[in-house]
Amino acid sequence: MTSLHSIIGRPARVPGPARTAFGLYQALLDAPEQVDRADLKAFLHAQVQAARDLPCDLPASPAQFAEWIANNASQVAERYASYLQARRAGGPRQFFSNRSHALYFLQQVAPSKLVDGAWLYGTVRHAQDWRYHALIRTYLEELGDGDPQLNHVVLYRKLLAEHDCAPAHPLADELYLQGALQLALGQLSDECLPEVIGYNLGYEQLPLHLLITAFELNELGIDPYYFTLHVTIDNASTGHARKAADTVSDLLPGGEANAEFLERVRAGYRLNDLGVGSTAVIKAFDLEQEVVDMLERKRSFGQHMHSDYCRLEGRTINEWLAAPGQSLAFLDVLQRKGWIKRHQDPQDSRFWQLLDGPGAVMFGVFSGYEMQLLRDWISGDWRSATDARETNPFRARFRRPLTSARAQTPAPREPIHSLERLIGQLSPAHHASPAGLEATRIFARQLNAGGLGR
Repeated sequence: MTSLHSIIGRPARVPGPARTAFGLYQALLDAPEQVDRADLKAFLHAQVQAARDLPCDLPASPAQFAEWIANNASQVAERYASYLQARRAGGPRQFFSNRSHALYFLQQVAPSKLVDGAWLYGTVRHAQDWRYHALIRTYLEELGDGDPQLNHVVLYRKLLAEHDCAPAHPLADELYLQGALQLALGQLSDECLPEVIGYNLGYEQLPLHLLITAFELNELGIDPYYFTLHVTIDNASTGHARKAADTVSDLLPGGEANAEFLERVRAGYRLNDLGVGSTAVIKAFDLEQEVVDMLERKRSFGQHMHSDYCRLEGRTINEWLAAPGQSLAFLDVLQRKGWIKRHQDPQDSRFWQLLDGPGAVMFGVFSGYEMQLLRDWISGDWRSATDARETNPFRARFRRPLTSARAQTPAPREPIHSLERLIGQLSPAHHASPAGLEATRIFARQLNAGGLGR
């Protein structure tokens, strides 16, 4: 077994748009075959080096992994029980201060959620090797076995669309790092199999933040199914977490090579802690700053769109929007002039009346997420008090269908596809499309029947 360093070599300069995590993320989704593999290996090497001093709680021996997973799951369950007890006692939400905070979270973590499972993509080329089957089954389950109601990327796209909160502009570059890592591992799974296994082992553990996120999204009227689905399929008994542990033992090379293989597994495990994690995203939310940043982004589109008859403190609306950095002062003058009445029902504010409803002068100017930001910022303490009176956090607000859309329609006659074409349609860029979903169903059926590669 050769080391990752000898496989990848020293980091090289990554050319063109892939110099940023966002650039690499986009390149690997748009045209992965055009990304130089040497540059891709250099990127992964640099990330392994960045993570090498991070803590790693993996046991020394794979024989201890199952017990370690069970203990982690038990600890998470205990902490979640304490959280629920606090909520039953009337305690506040711990994650999301309001609905816009939750939508902000969904938007900020979208880059990694929209490539969910990508780190395992390369394993599908080894369908004839039983040792890979747990990894392949995990990948297919991330893809919902071709069912659009279970495909994780389809579910997340639907969630963003329902709340009109998909990122309309590039986010901070560090938010793309985990997605770029996942895509890179999926392209390099043959060269970097131990790192893929280690990353998978870390990613498939059940974290406390997933449980709390699902609970509080439901409380705020946002369907948590994408998150609750991960709670069930990642379970420590028979789910992805257990499969991840079993795979380590299945793919150990044997003999003296085991020690180096396991060290690389640990390196892959540590990659999970790079970039910005979910709890850090949640803590970073500042409602007023997000409103100001949003208005700054909108400013260039609206600076010539207003008439000059309305003046605020001697300046037209166009003049307020003409130069960057004036959005906070603009909000202040709207409050002083009574256009915005903070900590009241937004309907009491003239500014909100211009935005809300099909008859409003500025109807449709702001996205659903942007409207929620403004609503929560204007209502402030008034909304918080209303939530406290009206919200029962333990009431389930969403029900899933008992049968999937796929189960309700007869399966079409299975067309003949080459294995290479099927694998191409299973890629992170294509599997959520209608053709990709069909290819996933065919691949899953053939894998179960032992017919792949014939």
